[in-house]
Amino acid sequence: MRVVIAEDSVLVREGLTRLLAESGIEVAAAAGDAESFLRAVDAEQPDAVVVDVRMPPTFTDEGLRAALVVRQRWPGVGVLVLSQYVEERYATELLTEGGGAGVGYLLKDRVGNIAELLDALNRVADGGSALDPEVVSQLLTRRGHPLDSLTTRERQVLALMAEGRSNTAIAAALVVGPGAVEKHISAIFAKIGLPPTDTDHRRVLAVLTYLGA
Repeated sequence: MRVVIAEDSVLVREGLTRLLAESGIEVAAAAGDAESFLRAVDAEQPDAVVVDVRMPPTFTDEGLRAALVVRQRWPGVGVLVLSQYVEERYATELLTEGGGAGVGYLLKDRVGNIAELLDALNRVADGGSALDPEVVSQLLTRRGHPLDSLTTRERQVLALMAEGRSNTAIAAALVVGPGAVEKHISAIFAKIGLPPTDTDHRRVLAVLTYLGA
């Protein structure tokens, strides 16, 4: 896998580069600002990018805006955002762009070991998603929404879906059978108004409803 990194802190950037390289991942480029990062993505055409939210010159949302540009210009490139903060609006926008495939959002202080980071990076590079549970929690505990009709267990299932988990992984996490997970998912679809269709991916729509609550 080839990766481009966007991180303004030299220490974090060099540390991340070293950790990924030691894990067999080629770091094609590592940039300290959004413009250099986008030029590197264009030149290197990586499998995935790792992006910090706050970068020069204003240290507000340059990294997030650059990540959105990547999603629009190079939809096949996986995007993994690492942040110290839960930027709710931008997380939702990122997940909406391109139907939520190939994107992840992790909090820096919750990436406890390289295995977690590698798992998330591999998932987004393969077109899946990887969301920090704290991000999901904060996005879901906002104003009232049709999701309020879900039971506690259905919310747990949907939260795990939003983290990019398969039905098998959800069943293992909740210590239930696959059949029970399928029933919960069917109930979720019914409660939030997602009838069967040949054109829409109900799982993605349910996750986007969840994140946009």
